[in-house]
Amino acid sequence: MVRLAPYFPRSHGRPRVDDRRVLSGIIFVNRNGLRWRDAPKDYEPHKTLDNRWKRWSEMGVFTRMMEGLSSAGAERRTVMIDATYLKAHRTASSLAVKRGISGRLIGRTKGGMNTKLHAITDANGRPLSFFMTAGQVSDYIGAAALLDELPKAQWLLGDRGYDADRFRDTLQEKGVRPCIPVRKSRNEPIKYDKRRYRRRNRIEIMFGRLKDWRRVATRYDRCPTAFFSAIALAATVIFWL
Repeated sequence: MVRLAPYFPRSHGRPRVDDRRVLSGIIFVNRNGLRWRDAPKDYEPHKTLDNRWKRWSEMGVFTRMMEGLSSAGAERRTVMIDATYLKAHRTASSLAVKRGISGRLIGRTKGGMNTKLHAITDANGRPLSFFMTAGQVSDYIGAAALLDELPKAQWLLGDRGYDADRFRDTLQEKGVRPCIPVRKSRNEPIKYDKRRYRRRNRIEIMFGRLKDWRRVATRYDRCPTAFFSAIALAATVIFWL
């Protein structure tokens, strides 16, 4: 709590309910994939948890927690990039006829309705930044968005899905050396450090650990801001505390 307290918004007027208890309840609900009304009574009334969650999500509190803690302890000499699909529950993708689902960052793929999470991690597989798109969006779009916030690294590891001349050129302009295997369709092979590339499984492990949180593995939230906050909170608790 000492490390998290600087990221809490200031309380104005009436004193806030105990931050530690409410945050513990929010973590419990997100980890176990519960409805807010199913939270144990030890964590205050469920309406308090729900209101705090919505308010702090809109303020970006949970995202700032992850970014702030990661900026101090990350190993940034080598970074990794990848993307994964997160299944959208029917409660998140409903009302498609009336409102459309593009603004919710949910798209139809071969596996159904999904959201795609793009991530950059440090050398130890700990997340540094995320970007969320609809499931059918290309990995290149997520990569382009993440490159704007790419830390000063010497190497970037990615699978062959990121083997594109434009992507490689952008990395070189930033002074980052790509360690990416080539696509089978490429005529001229490009050498890469196979020994260094073996570390890339750590970002896959990171995705797996994030999906241990049920509200991350399955998207129940219609609001993309709330869902993104769930991902940031899970990453903070698992990797940066």
